[in-house]
Amino acid sequence: MNIKRLGHRYFDSESGVTLDCWFPRHNEKIGRSCLSQKHRFIQSDFVEIEIGNLSDTPTSTEEAYLRLHLLSECIVKPNEQNLEGIFSLLTNVAWTSAGPVLPSKVEELRGLVASEHHHLTVFGIDKFPRMVDYVVPPGVRIADADRVRLGAHLAPGTTVMHEGFVNFNAGSMGACMIEGRVTPGVVVGEKSDVGAGSSIMGTLSGGGKQVNAIGQRSLLGANAGIGISLGDDSIVEAGLYITAGTKVTLPDGNVVSARALSGKPGLLFRRNSQSGAVEALPTDPGRWGGINATLHNND
Repeated sequence: MNIKRLGHRYFDSESGVTLDCWFPRHNEKIGRSCLSQKHRFIQSDFVEIEIGNLSDTPTSTEEAYLRLHLLSECIVKPNEQNLEGIFSLLTNVAWTSAGPVLPSKVEELRGLVASEHHHLTVFGIDKFPRMVDYVVPPGVRIADADRVRLGAHLAPGTTVMHEGFVNFNAGSMGACMIEGRVTPGVVVGEKSDVGAGSSIMGTLSGGGKQVNAIGQRSLLGANAGIGISLGDDSIVEAGLYITAGTKVTLPDGNVVSARALSGKPGLLFRRNSQSGAVEALPTDPGRWGGINATLHNND
């Protein structure tokens, strides 16, 4: 896939360091302006970036931003392109209501914009900006924009509630409810529910390489977690965290490590309230029919 896009770049006036790059969805030459540019903390220009092969590693900050845009525009899916080294290409930026600046320049900027009756708000200090400031995907609801990074992949019909968090190179493959943490590399299948306070192990912390996913019509209960993939029509009860090494008792009495059940459909994971053992039982599809279609009509 060869991709060529026109972007608008902000860079630090003193050092020339690229702070961000916005690529309009329709590849138009559209500029931006902000108070930090007016006060000459940053400058802007237009750049044309071409990616010949998405399997190659990104080589510049501008290319890294384009790759994140492709994810949030749902042009490519998580794990379909090479993002190795992306952290080293991105600058730590203070994302403010007056525009992006280097963190060391926030206080000076605050004093200058005060003369224009502007109360400076710092939304975050991070390498990744909020997705909605660059890409607004169709048919999606996001209750708290601070909790979805640029590079998140959100399919139409997805709802991210206030406690939900979606990182870059992760997201949904269809209409679903996200109230927990969806970490890098993780995808959530259509009509699934990631319950409040739940967590899915990604590929960054501790250098893990296992790519986990949640299948279709599945439920990860509130405050639960998985270090394995959850297959279609499966459930993890609230509060239960299953790592790859968790010992799980099967209906026939055999005990296996949870990794042996990774991705298998139609399983209910629960903890026996009397013995404390983690069990895997067949699910009854009639008891969990997926998310409420009316609630997830986001047109």
